[in-house]
Amino acid sequence: MEQPPEASATERPPYPGSEATVGQFIGLADEYLTAANSLLPQVNCVNSASSAPARLCAIHAVEMYLNAFLVFHDINHKQVRGLQHDLAQRTAMASQKGLCLRAKTQAHLLKIHDQREYLVVRYGPEQIGGLSELNRMFATLKEVSTKVRTAILDQPYDSTDARFKKYW
Repeated sequence: MEQPPEASATERPPYPGSEATVGQFIGLADEYLTAANSLLPQVNCVNSASSAPARLCAIHAVEMYLNAFLVFHDINHKQVRGLQHDLAQRTAMASQKGLCLRAKTQAHLLKIHDQREYLVVRYGPEQIGGLSELNRMFATLKEVSTKVRTAILDQPYDSTDARFKKYW
C-alpha cells in the first residue's frame, strides 16, 4: 500500500490571523468585549482571582482592536504578530498612526504591559490582587473600542478592498 507523501513545513496553512481583515479583527474584538462584559457580574470582590476571566477577555479585546487599527493603517500582519502581547508597543504604533487616546488610557495600557497583566491573569493567581482596578480596565477597553471603531469607520476606504471586508 502506498503511503501518502509527508507534508513539509512549507505546506503549512497560513499562521492564524495572517490573512484576517480589519473587519474580522473588529468582529473578534467585539466578541471578546461581549465576553468580558458578560463575565463582569460574576466577579466576587472577596476573591480577586474571580476577575481573571473578565480581565483576560478585556485585555485580549484591547489587543484585537489595536491590531485592527494597525492593519487598517498598513502595518503588515507579520509585524503585528511579532509584537506578541505587547500593548505598550501597539499603543505607541497606533498613536503614531493617529489613534488619539486619553493620557490616562495610554498610561493604563503601559501599566498593563509593565505589570505583565496578560501573563498574570493567565498563569499567576498569586499576583492578581496587585493588578489595576477592574473599573479602570473596563474604562480602557471602552475607550479603545470606541476610538478604534470611530477611527476606522470615519476614514474613507474602498469597500471592494478585501483587507476591509466588513464583519460587523
